[in-house]
Amino acid sequence: MAVHKILLVDDSKTELHVLSELLLKHGYAVRTAESGEEALKRLAEEKPDLVLMDVVMPGQNGFQLTRAITRDPRFAGLPVILCTSKNQETDRVWGMRQGARDYVVKPVQAQELIAKIKNFD
Repeated sequence: MAVHKILLVDDSKTELHVLSELLLKHGYAVRTAESGEEALKRLAEEKPDLVLMDVVMPGQNGFQLTRAITRDPRFAGLPVILCTSKNQETDRVWGMRQGARDYVVKPVQAQELIAKIKNFD
């Protein structure tokens, strides 16, 4: 399944702007959410092809939200890439155990992120 629509979840307006610009420049349609609750609302409105999500957010964090998404039958097979400043190996392993399909550390290297997204095409 080719990736066209991406849901970008991050509580930082700066990160949302920078990552949205990068994704749009590479031809992806982007919707954004600034919290786990908003992300779940966006998912219910329209299922994206991929979720790119921060870990550290108020309320429901990215690990919890990844677990909720990947265990929900409505979103079976929906890939989640965690995009976070948490750069410890234990964080990466924990994120993958929650159901994330990949893990990117901020600051994001544009080519690395685009290559990881293209892996799902």
